Amino acid sequence: MTGCGLLIAAPCAATTAHAEEDASEALAPKEAAVAPAQAASAISPPAGRETLTGDWGGLRSDLKQGGVTFRGDYVSETFSAVDGGQRRGTTYVHQVRLGADFDMDKLAGWQGGIVHVTFNDRRGVGMSSDFVGNRLPIQEAAGGYYARLTEASIEQNLMGGKLNVRAGYFAMGNDLGGMPIGCNFVNAAFCAHPLSMSGDSGWYNYPNARWGVAVRYKLRPDVVLRTGVYQVNPRLNDEDNAWNPFAGGTIGVLLPFEVEYDPGTRPGSRVLPGHYKVGVYYDTARVNRQGGGGTVKGRGGFYILADQMIYREGDSNRGVSLFGQFTANPQLSGQITRWYAGGLVKTGTFKGRDADTIGLGFTHAVVDPRLRRFHVDTAPVPGSYASLPAGETALELSYGFQANRWLVIRPDVQYIIDPGAFSFRSTPNALALGLQVRMQL
Repeated sequence: MTGCGLLIAAPCAATTAHAEEDASEALAPKEAAVAPAQAASAISPPAGRETLTGDWGGLRSDLKQGGVTFRGDYVSETFSAVDGGQRRGTTYVHQVRLGADFDMDKLAGWQGGIVHVTFNDRRGVGMSSDFVGNRLPIQEAAGGYYARLTEASIEQNLMGGKLNVRAGYFAMGNDLGGMPIGCNFVNAAFCAHPLSMSGDSGWYNYPNARWGVAVRYKLRPDVVLRTGVYQVNPRLNDEDNAWNPFAGGTIGVLLPFEVEYDPGTRPGSRVLPGHYKVGVYYDTARVNRQGGGGTVKGRGGFYILADQMIYREGDSNRGVSLFGQFTANPQLSGQITRWYAGGLVKTGTFKGRDADTIGLGFTHAVVDPRLRRFHVDTAPVPGSYASLPAGETALELSYGFQANRWLVIRPDVQYIIDPGAFSFRSTPNALALGLQVRMQL
């Protein structure tokens, strides 16, 4: 979450690996393991074992019964820039993450306690950073190509599960601001948080971890409140600190509050399922003012996220869900001042393909007008403010083929409009074709 998200004194090109890292792979491991079409309901993939490595001759099940659950997944994304952008070419990135959850009730008689540990490793070359030159990363697993500790936390369930508290070293996006339905797409703008959150404040998404405390309270079966307090420390994104969660450099804390309403989840409800989230957050750090001219004390933002199933085939999980996103951030501190996204996901495509998905979505990120004016005023060659793109748009069409319970293969097409908007240059619209492979290990 370094890169352009925090370097806000002057315009910066968001074509670095850091910019991709800010946005990518925003779901926590246990969330990302959920099958597609979460916005509707849990789907039923083909029968068979749930992971590539199986049950290890019964050892995995025995360990789980004893209180230790191992988890892991692999994601690869191979893309080709076939038209437009800065240059043509093909890239590959992958991510491997491994972790374990320790049920402290079974292990030590600590009722409601769970310890989480997760490690992450990424390798490859980014399509957006090295070929297209755009801000909305075409590959969600791009950026931060090194191994790191990404979670060491303790979770406690209280009041019969109504209250949940987590403390330790983890990504705040594990608990707040996420839309799992967005991970039916590959572009990090969809999966799984609006990039304006991390780009305009000290908000950090997986695999970027910080120290914090998260609180979740279930007001009723279909209403959840979330809040917490999280460290703001951009130095923890440095590769040198990948295994040093105690590195200095804290510049503030981030304070969020979110309300989620989930129709269709109450017992006996016949309403089609959906998720609606409204949230605000405030970052206490003092940062450089966007467009030059001193500093600003505090950064904040507002967001509305929603997905809703609008059609279901009988009592099955086949159906259609719509989703939408809107965020707003102040010009003084936000690189992205407005964020708009929307689309649809169809679960169950052809006959016998009940777990497959097809998704169509768009995202538009608005460049802070102060940054555009600053670029015009300071450019070596005088230019026109009106000639600079006002924002970047990503269009994506994706098909998720659920080969079995542990393997999803996703052919993908993306079209990027004004890919040079955040680097203040004219770059041809880009077309990228690719394939994502997801395996539960």
